[in-house]
Amino acid sequence: MTSPAGIPSYVQAAALPRECGPVAIPSDYEDENGHMNIRHYFDLEAQAIAVVFDRMGITDDYRATRGQGFFTAEHHIRYYAEVHVGDRVSVHARIVERSGKVVHAMAFLVDDTTKRLASTLEVTATHVDLTSRRVVPFADDVADAVDRELARTDVDWPAPACGAMGIRTRA
Repeated sequence: MTSPAGIPSYVQAAALPRECGPVAIPSDYEDENGHMNIRHYFDLEAQAIAVVFDRMGITDDYRATRGQGFFTAEHHIRYYAEVHVGDRVSVHARIVERSGKVVHAMAFLVDDTTKRLASTLEVTATHVDLTSRRVVPFADDVADAVDRELARTDVDWPAPACGAMGIRTRA
């Protein structure tokens, strides 16, 4: 059950596909405030989203043979609970939505030690031609791969999106 603020519970987030972890937080991740430094939340969550994109076929081979890839257009990170040295964390991910050129995804970093959702990373990524550096539509096989991933992570609770980003349509 989601919280009153619409934030998924640990159980809900952990039910999504695990893309990273579990990882025990090492002492060198700690910052001057006695918890995991923000860069490590971001790195772990970005790694999980990269795993999803690899599974969708957006690999080094895809970039080399097709000359296309994804650029992050926006990202937003939110913190819900502290993570401490020694805690075990996992990162789960979901595709929120897509258009013909953009993917909106989220990663959920959960603290498996405290059974809490610790952080979310929300990303919009645009499909680009790597030569022209311009946004281009997905090929049919890429669109199908994104749709498979979207179906794989379809849940009965809304993504806790920040509301300031996502798939934009032109009026």
